[in-house]
Amino acid sequence: MAATPRSRIRALRELIAGHDRRYHAEDAPAIPDAEYDALKRELEALEAAHPELASSDSPTQQVGARPAPGFSVVRHAVPMLSLSNAFSEEEVQDFVRRIEEKLDVQAPRFSAEVKLDGLAVSLRYVDGMFVQGATRGDGAAGEDVTPNLRTVSDVPAKLSGRGWPRVLEVRGEIYMPRAGFERYNEQARASGGKVLANPRNGAAGSLRQLDPAVTARRPLAFFAYGVGEVEQGALPDTHSGQLAAIARWGFPVSPLNEVVQGVDGLLDYFARIGAQRDGLPFDIDGVVYKLDEGAGQRAMGFVSRAPRWALAHKYPAQEQSTVVEAIEIQIGRTGAATPVARLTPVQVAGVTVTNATLHNADQIARLDVRVGDTVIVRRAGDVIPEVVSVIADRRPRRTRPWVMPAQCPVCGSALVREEGAIVWRCSGELTCPAQRKEAIRHFASRRAMDIEGLGDRFIEELCMLGYVQSVADLYRLKLDDLLQMKQRADERDGTTPATVRSGKVATRWAENLIAAIDRSRETTLPRFLFALGIGQVGETTAATLARHFGTLEALRAADVDALQAAPDVGPIVATQIATFFGNARNNAVVDALLAAGIHWPEVPRPAAAEQPLAGKTIVLTGTLSGLTRDAASERLEALGAKVSGSVSRKTHYVVAGAEAGSKLVKAQELGVPVLDEAGLQQLLAGRLP
Repeated sequence: MAATPRSRIRALRELIAGHDRRYHAEDAPAIPDAEYDALKRELEALEAAHPELASSDSPTQQVGARPAPGFSVVRHAVPMLSLSNAFSEEEVQDFVRRIEEKLDVQAPRFSAEVKLDGLAVSLRYVDGMFVQGATRGDGAAGEDVTPNLRTVSDVPAKLSGRGWPRVLEVRGEIYMPRAGFERYNEQARASGGKVLANPRNGAAGSLRQLDPAVTARRPLAFFAYGVGEVEQGALPDTHSGQLAAIARWGFPVSPLNEVVQGVDGLLDYFARIGAQRDGLPFDIDGVVYKLDEGAGQRAMGFVSRAPRWALAHKYPAQEQSTVVEAIEIQIGRTGAATPVARLTPVQVAGVTVTNATLHNADQIARLDVRVGDTVIVRRAGDVIPEVVSVIADRRPRRTRPWVMPAQCPVCGSALVREEGAIVWRCSGELTCPAQRKEAIRHFASRRAMDIEGLGDRFIEELCMLGYVQSVADLYRLKLDDLLQMKQRADERDGTTPATVRSGKVATRWAENLIAAIDRSRETTLPRFLFALGIGQVGETTAATLARHFGTLEALRAADVDALQAAPDVGPIVATQIATFFGNARNNAVVDALLAAGIHWPEVPRPAAAEQPLAGKTIVLTGTLSGLTRDAASERLEALGAKVSGSVSRKTHYVVAGAEAGSKLVKAQELGVPVLDEAGLQQLLAGRLP
């Protein structure tokens, strides 16, 4: 049987009241704003059509929620009301028309402002000193959060300038900037902590902590947008004038605020701010229009919970609900395995979203995301869409917790995770197609195999056109392969083929690249090990491994225990190396590289007496006149030294060449001995200065 208006109104009131409690009191909304707005508008329409069913207890007549337990209650001297919402140009036009008719004016002036997505607060000042801060609560009374607000740097403890009233209540929004929100969540994911669902929840939850020290650690900011109680003093009788006054007294006011005229001015402002929305440093969910003249505001008055002279014009929601159809693994260029939710298509912030990141396996476990779940998806600015929460009461029966697969979906190699790490990675570093371009770029880089001329563009073409499947294929390239590749690329791009433009130009770059690849066959074992791109193996570790094991064969045969016997090689690095050489595909590429003629001088394994710099950490900075820093590093490491890229209290010497910069300054601050090139020569001779 179809629901009657009475039963539907009752059901909507109960549903909305529950969502209000979760949103305002618990800072844990269960549905996205767009669904909440749709429920509220349905209830408003039903109540308008059936005035006999109106009730003062309806959520349409309420503001926010009652103050939560644990906080003292603050009664607002002037009620903190909410705003009516508009979702279309027609609703904005009706708003302006009602004002024009009521006041008998044409194209009135409005203060147009961004609508921050945060938590509304009031700040009370007496004799210029901040004495009390409160949340909006239910509009009549809020929570006393004074100690927490004192930790927000944007909230002035004392007013600036002069001329302020003896009692001044300033109202505004506590918000969390996007950069701070992303940084906080990134750190939370890395440490296994709880991530924030969105900046609004982050701001509200941070401010409503019982311990102000928790609030102080959160990245909060504040913008003022109006005034409440004023005693023993006067303010300008325009809203824009009041904002200018409180800005002079030290309150941050949004630089995006403008005074505009008539409906055309409002809609133009809405469009211009909308075009900037994705690039703003904070979230907004709309703009607010306020009649600028105080006399006009007083004449328009109020409807039950909102002023008739102000309106919130909303943008498309940045959060929507949809269904997870599948969870797949995406392998990044460095081998990181990122779970991605494949979604039933949904419009989020004006864009159709079909995929959303789940960040990592731990995040999936924390949210308990399962295939078939209805989830809330968020897209703000240029941030990749992400799943932020599960709507648990919509979960289908017989769903199963998601489990990270054992193998890479691209190459079939094992997915591995270091002890204590968050990210899983594909172990097929040299052969996984998803990692191919990054593996080649690193292999050819100057500090690895130093293949001059093999830049990102050529690597892209070689991989895309199928000439190179792994780094070993570089040594099979012929001149004709490169010329053919270039011609195919030019034809695809619609440009004149190089072979047509000039025969000499067409072959010179290819000959130079072939020569550079050929030269790279002669290298050193440390460079070769670094070029392989083994996880956690940088230049210093590669040099240590080469010195300790002496040969590639001995290193490849070493187990985790034997690897940890090398200096500065701990269990995590040892596991990475063992996993790399335990992968048959990686070993096949290494064999192919050796078969292609890559070779190096034998690395002698010096006795302790032949390593006079053993245990010494040295940093090189600036330009050396006698030899390159790479050459100096190799010679120092051969003598047992550890060459580091950063200065610390554990550094034994800093060698400063010409134009030395911040590392020299740091050494001087820490009292680390600084050597010139003469001192370097002493070290290279095996003598300590």
